Amino acid sequence: MRSLWFLMALLALSQALPFEQKGFWDFTLDDSLLMMNDEEASGAGTASGAPDLDSLTPTFSAMCPFGCHCHLRVVQCSDLGLKTVPKEISPDTTLLDLQNNDITELRKDDFKGLQHLYALVLVNNKINKIHEKAFSPLRKLQKLYISKNHLVEIPPNLPSSLVELRIHDNRIRKVPKGVFSGLRNMNCIEMGGNPLENSGFEPGAFDGLKLNYLRISEAKLTGVPKDLPETLNELHLDHNKIQAIELEDLLRYSKLYRLGLGHNQIRMMENGSLSFLPTLRELHLDNNKLSRVPAGLPDLKLLQVVYLHSNNITKVGVNDFCPVGFGVKRAYYNGISLFNNPVPYWEVQPATFRCVTDRLAIQFGNYKK
Repeated sequence: MRSLWFLMALLALSQALPFEQKGFWDFTLDDSLLMMNDEEASGAGTASGAPDLDSLTPTFSAMCPFGCHCHLRVVQCSDLGLKTVPKEISPDTTLLDLQNNDITELRKDDFKGLQHLYALVLVNNKINKIHEKAFSPLRKLQKLYISKNHLVEIPPNLPSSLVELRIHDNRIRKVPKGVFSGLRNMNCIEMGGNPLENSGFEPGAFDGLKLNYLRISEAKLTGVPKDLPETLNELHLDHNKIQAIELEDLLRYSKLYRLGLGHNQIRMMENGSLSFLPTLRELHLDNNKLSRVPAGLPDLKLLQVVYLHSNNITKVGVNDFCPVGFGVKRAYYNGISLFNNPVPYWEVQPATFRCVTDRLAIQFGNYKK
């Protein structure tokens, strides 16, 4: 029953927005749908879609690795202490779950014959070596979850069918040019939790990709990386060491709906730096060192959520959030967080939040030195 639930959750994910994965199973709880539920929102499975409906019909293959659970073309071999990928996996398998084991290497023929595999889960193993042809048989693979391993590089020769790659919490320091070559269907990459610096991205590393979603959180970035895909709808760079947002840092990302810059060391956002984001709906700048509300917010006609809590903001002006005049802003704010700032909130004029849907959408106060 658990296997059936897992498959259904994975299929639901293929039609949902990318999300922030906080744990192994959080990808089944797509809380980003609660924040942005409009037709223009980005998705983790738009072009490729889910597997054919006939893949959900029962299979009568007697092949099932020892200790695993096999049902509805799902092979679940998690939490078994496996040292290697098991043999005798049915060739009609669409989902293979190998998470929470002790696998250290993916060999050339580990996935031989699994040409129908749609999702491969290898989270929380000890993988440090992948043969260059390990994924060659997986011509229909769309989702590869290989987070929380010991990888020092992005695996070579990823399947061209791949739509979603989650490779966070490894030991990757470099993203070379060409590593994503030929991945025309890819639209979601989660690569946070790696010791990546700005210099670790070779020029052209993301060439050819048409990503909707990219997360490089909990790394060692000191600035917004250059030459990321200009197709991005969501970019998350939280928990880094970024100190400033300069004028042209966001120039090529005009399609962003959501920008995450929380938990950095940002002291300054240059005037005009937000003007390149006309479709922005959600901006996270919490837990930084800003001393003022960033300039340019009133010009973002679709902006609905702004996180500015836990900064050093001492003053909020009457026109810091809302444009002058009526009918200019196309979407009202439904969330502004300013708590844990040294703002004397009793001095803030009520007209400051004239373009907010409800006063409960404003979070103030609770500042502690």
